[in-house]
Amino acid sequence: MEAWIIIIAIIVVVALFVIGIYNGLIGRRNRVDEALAQIEVQLKRRHDLIPNLVNAVKGYMGFEQKVLTAVTEARANAVSAGAKGVAAQAEAENMLTSTLRSLFAVVENYPDLKANQNVLDLQEQLTTTENQISFSRQHYNATVLDYNNGIQTFPNVIFAGMFGFAKRDFFDAEPEASNVPNVDLSLS
Repeated sequence: MEAWIIIIAIIVVVALFVIGIYNGLIGRRNRVDEALAQIEVQLKRRHDLIPNLVNAVKGYMGFEQKVLTAVTEARANAVSAGAKGVAAQAEAENMLTSTLRSLFAVVENYPDLKANQNVLDLQEQLTTTENQISFSRQHYNATVLDYNNGIQTFPNVIFAGMFGFAKRDFFDAEPEASNVPNVDLSLS
């Protein structure tokens, strides 16, 4: 009789241990998903601001259609990349950041455009959004690190594979893409 009680107690302890590991991994996975959702909120804001910026500068930059087209195409690619996974989305967003830098560099050549309050407001909103994207990206990568460590350390690694927990990708940014474009739109 005592042997059965000991066996049942061991089974209960092991079951509670496995349940604790499983619930901990679920919590980490949910934090990763929440952090990715925060990036997506900021990216949507960025994607929504870009057409307004393009429209604001379009009348002034009639001869710079190549730059405007590149920004519009990069935005479209970034919007569609979200369904292709984190790595593809990060790559598309980096390309969008690069084309935005080109746009802001061209804006420097147009004194009337540099003085336009609408362009200045959009520039400020975009800069703020870039900062928020950077913070969200850092938060996401920290939660991915915690999650990946959680599923790759012992004894969690034993159960992570059984329960379908897979390694997550970081939201990588090129070093130059993580810097907010510095554009001086003040009157020269």
